[in-house]
Parts: sequence; C-alpha cells; structure tokens
Amino acid sequence: MIKEFKIIEKEDIPSLKFPTIDVLIDDNEIKIRLNDINRALSLGNLEHSKIKIYFEDDQSQKMVETTVWAVTDKNVILKQGARIPIHRIYKLS
Repeated sequence: MIKEFKIIEKEDIPSLKFPTIDVLIDDNEIKIRLNDINRALSLGNLEHSKIKIYFEDDQSQKMVETTVWAVTDKNVILKQGARIPIHRIYKLS
C-alpha cells in the first residue's frame, strides 16, 4: 500500500481538493487512525517530531512528512495552517 503514495510538500496541501467520503471503512482502522493522530499531535507539540501522513485527495494517494501542530474534530492542522481532513487519512507513521 505505502509504495503507491506520491510524496508531496506540505506547502502544496492548501491547493488540494478533498472528497467527503472516508477512505477507511473498518471501525477498528478508524480507531487506530485517531490514536495515531493523537500520538502525532503529542510528538509534534512536545518534540517537534515529523511524521508521515498517508492520505488521498480527489486525484491520488499522497504522503507528506511534516509536524502535526493541532487537531480539530475534522482536520489535522500542519505548520503554516495547512489542513488535511481526518476522513481522508489512511495512516500516520
């Protein structure tokens, strides 16, 4: 799965369009995703650690390596205010 993701820069994220459908269907995978997001938020705030976010916009699967600065109920917020909708994220590592 991971090898099919195109690497992009966080500065490109604001220009992407995101569908409203969740990329995950399994409830267990959704719970894991939320746990991983919360872990990434802690790592970003405490250690300024970068993580890899695997997600999909309306065109293709992408990956960005960045720091998570904040999380809302719908979005992961990156440095410089870039946002990725949680429902479009496959995994974080």
